Amino acid sequence: MTSESTIIISPLNDDLIKDINKTNDSFNIYGRVVPSFQSGRWSYTEELYDEMRETRFPDDQLDWSHYINREEKALFLAYMNNTCIGQIRIIKDWNRFCYIENIATKKDYRGSGVGKLLLHKAEEWAKQRNLIGMSLEAQDDNLGACRFYVKQGFILGGADTLKQSYTPNIETTLYWYKLFK
Repeated sequence: MTSESTIIISPLNDDLIKDINKTNDSFNIYGRVVPSFQSGRWSYTEELYDEMRETRFPDDQLDWSHYINREEKALFLAYMNNTCIGQIRIIKDWNRFCYIENIATKKDYRGSGVGKLLLHKAEEWAKQRNLIGMSLEAQDDNLGACRFYVKQGFILGGADTLKQSYTPNIETTLYWYKLFK
């Protein structure tokens, strides 16, 4: 990224729908988070794998019009030089949290601050709606994403060992939270 490059965060509109799945690049699986619950608190350790593998989520096929100009949900896209490089999809959840349905950054732009900017936009959106924090789910084998969430102020708030029962490589779904002060 050059110093002249500016990242622009845009709310979804009809003209931008074509860009949504462009951010869905593959990512590396190189370790996992091992959660532990003791004395009423969650903690975790990390376990690195002997071999790294690459994976990719399937493209989302949703009615994107439901994310345009809505009070209870939004989708923001990050652009640099008219190229879509990231997205965050959020909803106002029943528990007064801003639930992050998806956050993605194109592979070539990871580590450049795009994800952080998208999270800041989601936090701004959530605070405008008087929500108490942000939450999201991640699989235990997505160590890179989990490290990113922790770096952005999220804490582990729970784990579910049954949610991904149909997926043999995933042992645990992790629930991450960031409470607003």
